[in-house]
Amino acid sequence: MSQTTALPDPWASPLQDIDFSNPDLFQQDAWRPYFQRLREQSPVHYQENSPFGPFWSITRFEDIVEIERNWEVFSSSPTIAIGEFKLEDGVDDIPTFIAMDPPRHTEQRKAVQPVVASENLAEMEKAIRARVIEMLDALPVGETFDWVEHVSINLTTQMLALLFEFPFEDRHKLAYWSDMTTAAPETAGGDADAGERTAALQDCLQTFTRIWQQREGTDGGVDLIRLLQQDPNTAGLVNSPLEYLGTLLLLIVGGNDTTRNSISGGVVALNRFPHEYDKLRADTSLIPSLVSEIIRWQTPLSYMRRTATQDCVFRDQAIKQGDKVVLWYISANRDESVIERADEFVIDRRNPRQHLSFGIGIHRCMGSRLAEMQLRVLWEEIMKRFIFVELVEEPERVQSNFVHGYVSLPVRLHAKT
Repeated sequence: MSQTTALPDPWASPLQDIDFSNPDLFQQDAWRPYFQRLREQSPVHYQENSPFGPFWSITRFEDIVEIERNWEVFSSSPTIAIGEFKLEDGVDDIPTFIAMDPPRHTEQRKAVQPVVASENLAEMEKAIRARVIEMLDALPVGETFDWVEHVSINLTTQMLALLFEFPFEDRHKLAYWSDMTTAAPETAGGDADAGERTAALQDCLQTFTRIWQQREGTDGGVDLIRLLQQDPNTAGLVNSPLEYLGTLLLLIVGGNDTTRNSISGGVVALNRFPHEYDKLRADTSLIPSLVSEIIRWQTPLSYMRRTATQDCVFRDQAIKQGDKVVLWYISANRDESVIERADEFVIDRRNPRQHLSFGIGIHRCMGSRLAEMQLRVLWEEIMKRFIFVELVEEPERVQSNFVHGYVSLPVRLHAKT
């Protein structure tokens, strides 16, 4: 773990002296009062100085919803990160359809959408449950182990391998490529080495180019590569290597970070709020509601960035063309003007799916139902076996202002008797 750095007082420090993009806020789990202050005092806040350049912070739920739905004025292009992505060789434009506007965004999203169609999810649930059962039955009971490594990463890489029809024995590469994508210091404040990151993403592109060539013209299941090949709008994607890489990274990160860190976050939340764990033990029919509350409470991706396409006024603030506008989902999910007892973890909320962890509008996460299904199946099987997944030490968190997640989570399982 990196050395802990001192943070400014969240209430006494002048607002202009606080860097709300500082990854230490999230690695130290200290972010809550900083964003509470913004929601109360400066909900549309201009930060002039940061390692990523100046940007606006949008922190209230309804404000984010309004901006998300106005993609003509607040564009996802050129990137959804606060900073600009750069590789060691100088390449700094890796296009992804989440960082595109219609019509190109619509075309690429439509090409891969069938992988999460209802009929395909029903088939995938059988495979996921079988893998969850095998994974949980292999865990040590009564011994301390790392939940992130043995459960969170293990399950999400298996799921990604299924979606891509990727060689099962090499599935660890998918998590590694995802980590290399999101750990860039210039985009999220992470500590990944630029040379290692460049090599990793080149390996990703080369590997999936071979897979594309091997599958071209072949029949098979509903995997992501074949779906891209079959859609006329994406059939030639492999001929644009950077765009192909960008699409791959988006699908890998999207399938990895949300589910992986929600799997870990659920254990943390239930240990922080033991009364809610008691509710779950007493009534496992609450699992679907539990899943939505985990995703809200964890908020596995802290923000998305938009860029103003024109001068505009929003909530009496003059936003200029080209300004970065950062939508802090992690703050919106704590907005008590919309979500009652928002800082608490409550598994039987009246409206548990009222959150922004998946975004909203045209860029709402296309894999949201798949993520929810994985978590539901996991907790159904956990509750059949274990009375308590005990957090035995403080978790180690990711150094990032983008991915809100965990490096390690020491736990001990207590089996049902």
